[in-house]
Amino acid sequence: MGKVRIKLSSIDINDLNSIIEMIKEIADRAGIIMRGPIPLPTRRMKITTRKSPCGDGTATFDRFEMRVHKRIIDLPAEDRVLHPIMMLKIPRSVQIKIEMKD
Repeated sequence: MGKVRIKLSSIDINDLNSIIEMIKEIADRAGIIMRGPIPLPTRRMKITTRKSPCGDGTATFDRFEMRVHKRIIDLPAEDRVLHPIMMLKIPRSVQIKIEMKD
């Protein structure tokens, strides 16, 4: 029997956790052992810009940061689990990738 690896990433941690909880409920109802969610390192992207529109003047800066949170879930490849997972309503802020492993 093969395995399915689900990779989830999002900039909103609350949306990510809600999708993971839904996948856990589906796996529990089907009686399948789920491995994960395995947290991967959070990617932090920082941008520093000057506040003044022309670039001259005071030396004040704005600092912006965006964090990308990632999780991995491993499941056995069974139709009774995969079909409900594919039918989930996933928010736009969450990216999901489903891969088949041997």
